[in-house]
Amino acid sequence: MKHLDLSTKEGRKAHRHELRMIAVRPRRWGLWLLTAGFLLLLTPSALDVHSLFGLWPPMLGTLCIILGVALLGASVVLKRRYMRQRMAGQAMVGRIKG
Repeated sequence: MKHLDLSTKEGRKAHRHELRMIAVRPRRWGLWLLTAGFLLLLTPSALDVHSLFGLWPPMLGTLCIILGVALLGASVVLKRRYMRQRMAGQAMVGRIKG
């Protein structure tokens, strides 16, 4: 983790990019699962489909939504943990410099 200079435009851009890249996969999978879950919940009424591979679509949709919310929660925890470690490191550098 290098320490970025937030007083320059390039430093702020690099900082924003670094923050966006934290926990990308759990966030992306969580959003995909939420979308799939809501579509599965709407499937029986919209398309008159009452069985997918022998399973009930609203049950599959509910499972997808639960897993999606769990992944989004995990991405929030990962991002907070990263930021806490990052801020602790910057505070240490500030103490060392003076």
